[in-house]
Amino acid sequence: MRKFLGVLVLLLCVSFAGAAFAATTPDKIIADSLGVIKEMTAKDDAKDVAEMLKDAKAVAIVPSLFKAGFLFGGEYGEGLILRHENGKWFGPGFYNISGGSFGLQVGAQSIALVLVITNEKGVNAFLKSKSKLGGDVAVAAGPVGRRIEGATDGKGKASIYSYSISRGLFAGVSLEGSIVGISVKRDEQYWNKKNFKAVDALKVQATDPRMKDLTKALDELIKKAK
Repeated sequence: MRKFLGVLVLLLCVSFAGAAFAATTPDKIIADSLGVIKEMTAKDDAKDVAEMLKDAKAVAIVPSLFKAGFLFGGEYGEGLILRHENGKWFGPGFYNISGGSFGLQVGAQSIALVLVITNEKGVNAFLKSKSKLGGDVAVAAGPVGRRIEGATDGKGKASIYSYSISRGLFAGVSLEGSIVGISVKRDEQYWNKKNFKAVDALKVQATDPRMKDLTKALDELIKKAK
């Protein structure tokens, strides 16, 4: 009975999330991502994120990762990725993230994620039809304070570091086992081209007026690095 109730609650939560994401557009993802970066920049420990971001190969943002669970858990969100090279931003490419889990968990939550991508392996994970975080590519909780030194010295470095802004009943967030994959639909909507590949999107400098505020906000965040 407990398992049945868990599945029922999860199905209801997923249905609710599905209705919300059905109205998502590339412009909304961009606007919401801007809000996330501004909120993160205003935090006291923003310099820790900035320290990781300044030398990153790319950044991926999920404005709202919806997580829900009752014994069984599930998550889904849509976001964008921007390549960072020689102080310039390229993209965006669009992707989705999803996953499930089993264990002691009760509640529902919307989490904003900023994923700092440190190497090409991490970037490539967002350019495939499907990649498993923690399996195909190493992912870890974003370091803060003294732990940053160990993450930036090039030894045992993860490909992706995750930072979150949480609202709801869950305490903390783990991306181990989550699946990321390109969103062909969002890429086509943004670039107004059929069969436009995410790998090509990240070769185009993000000078489109729609991206101006977001890239500026990211540059402002990086300025907070120590």
